[in-house]
Amino acid sequence: MKYTCTLLAVKDMEKAKEFYHNVLGLEVISDFGANVTLTGGIALQTAATWQDFIRKDKEIVFQNNAWELYFEEDDIAAFVSKLSRMKTIEYVHPLFEHAWGQRVIRFYDLDKHIIEVGESLNMVVKRFIDMGLSVAETALRMDVPLDYVKSCQEYLGISAHFSRA
Repeated sequence: MKYTCTLLAVKDMEKAKEFYHNVLGLEVISDFGANVTLTGGIALQTAATWQDFIRKDKEIVFQNNAWELYFEEDDIAAFVSKLSRMKTIEYVHPLFEHAWGQRVIRFYDLDKHIIEVGESLNMVVKRFIDMGLSVAETALRMDVPLDYVKSCQEYLGISAHFSRA
């Protein structure tokens, strides 16, 4: 068995496709009308056909706040700025920083599914190193193993002379 994708029931397919493209940059891979597959492993299904699939006596509950789609972004400030220019965005919460240093924002799509966009952890490492923290201090601040910070450093091409460890 293998995991294939996450499927979201949507009230208006055309508006949903536009939202996911304009806000998150996802592209349509296949479009069968009532079912659309997007890049990133997300599928959209019209609520009417989804209702048939799960049986007429089952209720579709939108905005249940029990799960989210999670994305990461290298330039979180630019993404938040882009969101602020969009009139249709309803926020779960504004940008904030978790205890481990990652900045995140959560908002709803048009059907009240929660979307989280977090600063990529590589960029959290970069931000802390750029602030003058050593590799060891960054690992401690993020509550991650030292080797994880070093692997992020290597991935980003941050040479050791920019850090104190």
